[in-house]
This record gives sequence, C-alpha cells and structure tokens, in this order.
Amino acid sequence: MSRLSDSRISHLAHLIIDGLWKEDLADFPNEARALAETKSVLNEFFNREDELDEVVRGKIRSLSRPVPPGSREWDVLFRKYLEEEIRKRKR
Repeated sequence: MSRLSDSRISHLAHLIIDGLWKEDLADFPNEARALAETKSVLNEFFNREDELDEVVRGKIRSLSRPVPPGSREWDVLFRKYLEEEIRKRKR
C-alpha cells in the first residue's frame, strides 16, 4: 500500500493532467480516462518505491551489527542498497 492517500494521488494526477494541458503538451480526447491512467501509474510508482524502501531497510536490519537509523553510515548504506536493488530490477 502506498504511503500516499488516494486523495493525494488524485491531486497529483490532476496537477499532471492540468499541467500537460496548460503547457499544450497533450490533448486528451477522454480526460477521465487520462486521469484514471495517470492515477494508476502514480499508484504503481509509489507502491514500487515503498517495496524498494522495505527491502533496503530489511537489508540494513539484517547486518551483523546494528546501524542506527539517521546516522551517516545508515544513509550511505541505504543509498548503496537502493541503487543495487534498482539495478537488479532493471534486468
């Protein structure tokens, strides 16, 4: 489940659709469908982000010694493991 509410996702989708239309970057013959697709893509994106976050936090927790969250070491490990997971999933 995404950490963003349906209301937030909807708000972002509206901003994206409105921005594309105002900048004359896209025309939507069916605005409701475009909005629904945008919401779907945003949900998928944030769900994957949450999934990656949980995997990376699990890797840090599984280390032989505890690494305090918020420490410089924790931040470095988080970025390193996140990049590794992203690379693994692109294959």
